Amino acid sequence: MKNVIFLAIGMFSLGFDAYIIAGLVPGISDSYQKSASQVGQAVSIFTLCYAVSAPLFASLLAGKPIKKVLLTSIVIFGLANALTAVSPNFSIFLISRAIAGVGAGLFSPLAVTGATMLVPVEKKGRALGLTIGGMSMGTVLGVPIGLYIANQFNWQYAMWFVVLLSLISALSILKFLPHVPVTAPPAIKERIAMFLDKRVTITVLITFFASIASLGLYTYLSPLLQDLNNSNDLTIYLWAWGLGGLFGSISIGYLIDYFKKPKTLMALILIILTCSVICIPIMINLSLIKYLPFFIWGAMGWASGAPQQHILLSYQPKHGSAAVALNSSINYLGSSVGATLGGIIISLGMGTIALIYFAVLSMVISLGFQFYSMRSNDFKTVNTKKSV
Repeated sequence: MKNVIFLAIGMFSLGFDAYIIAGLVPGISDSYQKSASQVGQAVSIFTLCYAVSAPLFASLLAGKPIKKVLLTSIVIFGLANALTAVSPNFSIFLISRAIAGVGAGLFSPLAVTGATMLVPVEKKGRALGLTIGGMSMGTVLGVPIGLYIANQFNWQYAMWFVVLLSLISALSILKFLPHVPVTAPPAIKERIAMFLDKRVTITVLITFFASIASLGLYTYLSPLLQDLNNSNDLTIYLWAWGLGGLFGSISIGYLIDYFKKPKTLMALILIILTCSVICIPIMINLSLIKYLPFFIWGAMGWASGAPQQHILLSYQPKHGSAAVALNSSINYLGSSVGATLGGIIISLGMGTIALIYFAVLSMVISLGFQFYSMRSNDFKTVNTKKSV
């Protein structure tokens, strides 16, 4: 398991950067004289480029040494964040976020798949949990620390801190990461055929609608809290969400290994996640209890990744890297769509409370696909027993 730690370090730097913009919206808005919904599109661009780059470049780089690709991608990621920090205008700022998304899209799927290849079969769940836990820990520390740095200095200093983390990650991979025996991803033609597998399609649709709800809503947490309880202090809410994410992403690996029923776990995660989002406006003025929905939201949102990847790896054992890359792409595509639609909702003057309703609707759709997947699996099991 110790070798997985070096991959988790890289995921930590990605997590630190991925959602840091959500906490820096006010400062960036002031710097470029843009609205919150316009700045929120920076998240859409980052996540969209992540979603596109993961499957596309994975195929183009098939056969290349995994360690070299990981190192190259984290360097691209770091340089892009440096460009973000020195962007003279909003257009360059958006371009830098796109490049950072490409770097993250290259790194994340290979890191997750590589983690499962570095451990025995019985520890794959824990390897997934540790790797994704690195990203969630980055998010736990990234957004509130980024917000603190921005408040003490400015938001550009927060981005330079991400550059420093990227450098540390690159040096760790270069010096300590062993050879990762990951098979080369399939060609785009094979990848399309894999997507046409009905089981894979249903699984990634579950991921897609869940990420629209969870990550799309998170992008506009600042204006949401401002409208719900007239608060500009994001810090405690961000810590609650992030600590929940850390707890969920680490503990889910042990639950998968113990119960060995990832589909059942995923259904429970989606139900609890939906309830937590519903409880946000209900509990927002109830003293300390108001932070509980954010903790649960973070825990369930981050816990949802490992079961989905575990399921896809069981469906496509020969193309595990491609399956994980596909799920990661769909996850970030959902985030991009969620952030874009959230910006549209705000710009239309529907109020941020409409974001809650929209998120719940998306979660209900995700749950529908999840129950369909479970029922379809049960039906096949019954038919198999009858034929025997």
